[in-house]
Amino acid sequence: MHHSKKQKLIEDGQQNGGGMTTDDDDNCSSFERLGTDELANIFGFLPPKDIMRARLNKKMREAAKKTIVPKTDFVVDSVKKCNAMAAMSTALPNLQQISLSRLNDEGQGHKHKYSDGDDPDEEWAAYSSNWITHDIEILSRFRKLHSLDIVGAPLNGRYPFLFNFPLLQQLKIHYSRSLKFDLEMLAGLPLLKELRISGNDFVTGNLKSLRLLKDDLAVVHISLSHHVQGNFMDLADFPRLRTLNLEDTGVTGDIRDIGEQDFRTLESLTLPKGVYGGRGHEFQHISDVPGVMNTLYSLKKQRPRLLLKDWYGKLSYDSPDWYDMDHDLDEAPPFQVWLVQAGSRAGYRWQVADDMTCEVNWLDPEPGRESSKYEKYIRDLREIERQVVYRGFQQPPSEEEFNRHLLERYGDGIMLLL
Repeated sequence: MHHSKKQKLIEDGQQNGGGMTTDDDDNCSSFERLGTDELANIFGFLPPKDIMRARLNKKMREAAKKTIVPKTDFVVDSVKKCNAMAAMSTALPNLQQISLSRLNDEGQGHKHKYSDGDDPDEEWAAYSSNWITHDIEILSRFRKLHSLDIVGAPLNGRYPFLFNFPLLQQLKIHYSRSLKFDLEMLAGLPLLKELRISGNDFVTGNLKSLRLLKDDLAVVHISLSHHVQGNFMDLADFPRLRTLNLEDTGVTGDIRDIGEQDFRTLESLTLPKGVYGGRGHEFQHISDVPGVMNTLYSLKKQRPRLLLKDWYGKLSYDSPDWYDMDHDLDEAPPFQVWLVQAGSRAGYRWQVADDMTCEVNWLDPEPGRESSKYEKYIRDLREIERQVVYRGFQQPPSEEEFNRHLLERYGDGIMLLL
């Protein structure tokens, strides 16, 4: 401490009984005796911004480099934050969590992007050729990363270093539409537990590539990524898999192939319509539906915690059971099939909308009146019954039956529209 400043502290302390000066001297002396490892442990309780501010001398700067920075939301969403990331890549190389987003120039009127990778999309490269470019490869210096989010970041092409973090456990890539990568590249993330990919036009690969990560993967969420291929059953024996969402991908398979020992730890399942029995699957025959519904029911019974999120199916336009509407009314035939729940009782029903349905095909027996779940079942059942329009039908009516229903519902005037 500078002599004049220290003397002033002594004088101020004497005016206040002397206690302040002694404590301050002791604290300074104790702090100066700390080694870099001990300082690094102390810094480990601080957020990145405070650690950067605390680097007052060489010892503290060395300690900061050793610090395992606790997980905290560091979102690179501006040019200022991008510059901060560049500084932190050498000052705090043990940062554990980073999120990359769009680069806001804070009203300066310029557009910014990260440097193009290998094999960039030529159209996007031409469009952004005059944008200010920032080095993204500095990210590779953060070797202790545990969590990496890339959401709408201005990336174009392939960046192999993004998939070479030996300690990474969580990877999220959403709507970075020109970022190119293959699922095989995930082999460079051997400890990955959560994979979330959505809305990325240039992601490719086969689900089989994930088998290298079999022992640790708990979440696989790949959606709106149509070039991802494979059979969902390639993940059936993953011992820790809790969430599987493959909506709007090119993945195929048959839900009826799921055996009792498959997907044992699964808690949430969403399969694409390309899977037989997946969400939005188009059935060729009305008679195909009961078998799939029984499979879903068995799946749920064997795994009580399993959530079949927003499952539905529909009759294909190519089905021989399909018929067109020959009227101008808004009411269409009930060619969608949805799961339905009343208390603990599960079933399914054909419908046009939530308030225009057929009767429910129940898969569970009605709970007993003495059951604690009976009261909720009755409340839910009344609401379900209120929504039934096609009384007496547990599957879509034939074309003749549908027209008869319209006549009964709307009267003789409907004949002018038929």
